[in-house]
Amino acid sequence: MTDGTIETAGTSVLLMLNNDQRDRAAGLLLGAACGDALGVPYEFAEPLPETAVPEMVGGGLGPYAPGEYSDDTQMQVCVAEVAATAGDLRSEEALDGIAERFLRWFHGGASDVGLQTSGVLAATARAGGLARSMREASADLHRKTGRTAGNGSLMRTGIVALPYLADPAGMAEAARLVSSLTHFDDLAADACVLWCSGVRRAVLDATFDGVREGLDLLPAERRNHWAAWLRDAETGPPSRFSPNGFVVPALQAAWSAITHTANLTGGLVAAVRVGNDTDTVAAIAGALLGARYGLSAVPDEWRAQVHGWPGLRADDLVSLARRAAEPTADRP
Repeated sequence: MTDGTIETAGTSVLLMLNNDQRDRAAGLLLGAACGDALGVPYEFAEPLPETAVPEMVGGGLGPYAPGEYSDDTQMQVCVAEVAATAGDLRSEEALDGIAERFLRWFHGGASDVGLQTSGVLAATARAGGLARSMREASADLHRKTGRTAGNGSLMRTGIVALPYLADPAGMAEAARLVSSLTHFDDLAADACVLWCSGVRRAVLDATFDGVREGLDLLPAERRNHWAAWLRDAETGPPSRFSPNGFVVPALQAAWSAITHTANLTGGLVAAVRVGNDTDTVAAIAGALLGARYGLSAVPDEWRAQVHGWPGLRADDLVSLARRAAEPTADRP
């Protein structure tokens, strides 16, 4: 267990992390961005054969420059900017800040946007509270289609865990609120809770036990479903979980890639090889892998290459993650 000390800051409970925990927290955003950039060239293309090694060569649907991450990390950066300053993401003010950044990105920086997220952001009224308006647009889309459990909130959720390392209940609440801005369906929120729980435990104790711990944070009526889905991912090969635009197989694909490999690079390569929505699955896996293995596990060549909107490079992503985990810390 963590040997950090607990402090309070406003309504948040913060941990003072030790050096190993800081390294792991610092790896979260960078791990997600590396997975994203590694998956970009292969999105919706033929799955890679086992003999092929994915590379950050760019192209894809963008087209993207080599090492450039896509909307998965771009949206997570929007959340991270608020997490790094507000600390507690549950307030309407913080959620308005996230919603405002989503709209700024959508209208001025998005290189690619999922259909569900695009529909919600396009329908969000700028008058009044942005978060409330965005939630209403998300709910309206669900009323019209009944299909709002895409993978678009899970892909950006890892950073939500960092301000709540000492507060799993608060983390679960924040994960649901941030997910609901664009994804009304409870399954999308459940997936975010499970993944944030995984990230939290990975940072604190360098294990993946938190994903299953997160089952206790879900409504009782859905725990058995998720337990079975996790078990399928743990016992089945990653390639089974494609297509993966729906949040359940997206989480299963990332979890299977992680549980069938033994390190960060192996996990990300396995996630890309799943195929279909490769950048998203690898970004989801990358957040948890980065939180488990840390900044020090990211290959130097990936760290040198990775970059993206709004003009960030590896060190900027590391700084955002560190400040989200320890908002009062003065660390570059």
